[in-house]
Amino acid sequence: MTSRERILAAIEHRQPDRVPIDLGATPSSGISAIAYGRLKQHLGLTQGQTRVYDVVQQLAQPEDCILDRFGVDVLDLGRAFNTEPAAWQPDVLADGQPAQRPAWFNPDRQPEGTLVARMPDGLDIAHMPAGGTFYDQTHFPYLDGYPSDFRDLSGAMGKVLWSALVHSPWDHANDPDFWETLRARALELRRTSDRALMVVLGCNLFEWGTFLRRMDIFLMDLIAEPERVEALLDALMERHLAVLEKTCRAVGDVADIIRFGDDLGTNGGPFMAPKTYRQLFKPRHTLLCEYVHRHTRMKTFLHSCGSIRALLPDLIEAGFDVINPVQTTCRGMEPEGLKADFGRDICFWGGGCDTRSVLPQGTPQEVKDHVRRRLEIFMPGGGFVFNTVHNILPEIPPQNLVAMFEAVHEFKA
Repeated sequence: MTSRERILAAIEHRQPDRVPIDLGATPSSGISAIAYGRLKQHLGLTQGQTRVYDVVQQLAQPEDCILDRFGVDVLDLGRAFNTEPAAWQPDVLADGQPAQRPAWFNPDRQPEGTLVARMPDGLDIAHMPAGGTFYDQTHFPYLDGYPSDFRDLSGAMGKVLWSALVHSPWDHANDPDFWETLRARALELRRTSDRALMVVLGCNLFEWGTFLRRMDIFLMDLIAEPERVEALLDALMERHLAVLEKTCRAVGDVADIIRFGDDLGTNGGPFMAPKTYRQLFKPRHTLLCEYVHRHTRMKTFLHSCGSIRALLPDLIEAGFDVINPVQTTCRGMEPEGLKADFGRDICFWGGGCDTRSVLPQGTPQEVKDHVRRRLEIFMPGGGFVFNTVHNILPEIPPQNLVAMFEAVHEFKA
């Protein structure tokens, strides 16, 4: 199988020839720039650059030498942008490693070392403390209440770090020829690679409520002010569907997977009762999936952290083909149960290696044994793409990463 065939077979619940692998195709299946730099040092790779393409999470864009070495089967369309040296400037990571950051990103360094990201008018929107490895949101546009209407919703969204500090290709979304360029570069990526192609879109709903109102307040809104929540969600959907339509028109026949995001789970269960999800979010998630399936051949991929077992039947009914990151350390997210109960209906993209304790703290042999057990559970019958549980964090020993990928390639389905 080609890499593209392998990924699509897995999503369609057909047994692929080997374990399909992702590293860096989404900002929830990637690798910290610190861990990436250390991995390259461990492997003796001195060429190229550690480029921080996602500045909020400080994620590196994996280079071809890493993708080839570990047999990665899927690419993010965003890597076709910012390919010229002028798109980057020198940076230093929290552990002192040299790196590069996007040329447009210029945070202010405070005397004590905190980095502050600001809007052009000086508005403080995000902080990364000295020694920190990701930016925290500091500005919540609707913190003091909902507006009387949502005519300026796009402006409010633009002041949230996830939008203002967005990763490629969306850092070029305001370019006059963006959609034509997106299509041209996607076609070239498809021509030059047999890997599957992922377009990362977002279209978050619950999360945008938390970004605009703050988590604690928006959770109360779900119960106390559902009418205001619905009005916000309708305004968000109007914008999401407009961008989704343009994305599908541009690359719906080129990309293989479209990635949406909406973190719905905590460690112990969903953020909301299934009844609330069905009332407020499921109909809108269904619209997103229906649009993609009706107008393109792309598969729909949802990133949702946490314990979401109680919501999986509804997510499957809404039309999601893939779920990620499969946070197996959360309540009810044990691999055996997930595979047995939902393995015929949704593809698990993640869950292949625990990033909470095994990958950072285990020995290389313990990592290999752990990965092998996960593959024995998830691989039969397809429906699985190997990825760690969310991103590879800075403290992960590089020898454990090598052991992890060795276990994947040694596995016989």
